[in-house]
Amino acid sequence: MRLAPWIWLIIGALAAGPAWVLLARWRVRRAMQRTRRIASAARLKEHLVELGTLTGGLAHEIKNPLSTVKVNLQLLTEDLDHPGADESQKRMLRRLSAVSNEVTRLQEVLDDFLRFAGKHELKPVTIDLRQVVSDLVDFFSPQAAATGVRVRMYLAEQPIWVHVDVDLLKQALLNLLINAQQAMASGGGELLLRTERDGRRARVEVIDTGPGMPSEVAQKIFQAYYTTKPGGTGLGLPTAQRIIREHEGQITLDTALGRGSRFVIHLPLAKGQELKRKAADR
Repeated sequence: MRLAPWIWLIIGALAAGPAWVLLARWRVRRAMQRTRRIASAARLKEHLVELGTLTGGLAHEIKNPLSTVKVNLQLLTEDLDHPGADESQKRMLRRLSAVSNEVTRLQEVLDDFLRFAGKHELKPVTIDLRQVVSDLVDFFSPQAAATGVRVRMYLAEQPIWVHVDVDLLKQALLNLLINAQQAMASGGGELLLRTERDGRRARVEVIDTGPGMPSEVAQKIFQAYYTTKPGGTGLGLPTAQRIIREHEGQITLDTALGRGSRFVIHLPLAKGQELKRKAADR
């Protein structure tokens, strides 16, 4: 019968003397503690997966009746909203409008939660990072311009090939753009996106000329449900961080009051790009 290595250690220690017995006991205790930690971490991971599945299912169950409620509110509004409506009907219309707005807000909260807590199955393709950023800026610029925000791009001269899920990466970047736009909502400003190759990684910077954040806010900005905006869900930036991490990337924030904010995303280059970079440097 084959014995475990630590059993041989104990047998050898008994033959060698008291000092080796103490060492053997210490090593056995360390091994048992490590085993318990691994088992505990596995149980916690399993519990979190189960909890995520349950909460995701609950969110879907809530979302479906909310849609039904909203449709019926719209039908009631159409029935009451006519030129001959009396004052009582007008009061009912105002109340229906308030309820409908709250239903819409709840739907948005659930959508944000499902994006944050849901399972992301990456469908990566190799693509030039400049194209991702350019497409997103074309989509977002009209919305930004409507609030007095000007969007500018500085793209690298050479392609930056990354292996990413394009839709999810765009979602992460869009969350950063929306956050920047909201930070400058009071007086407009400039929003800058810059792409470049940073050694073995690709880098995207999202920079705004907003008011910036104090350090105590910046430290919590990626925490779920933490927000300083009225009506915000506090899930936009945590969702962006999760997406970037699932791409084996990193997102950081550099900010201070009075000098805007700069989010920096680092992503791995697509396989083979590092070799091409070294060859080009020779």
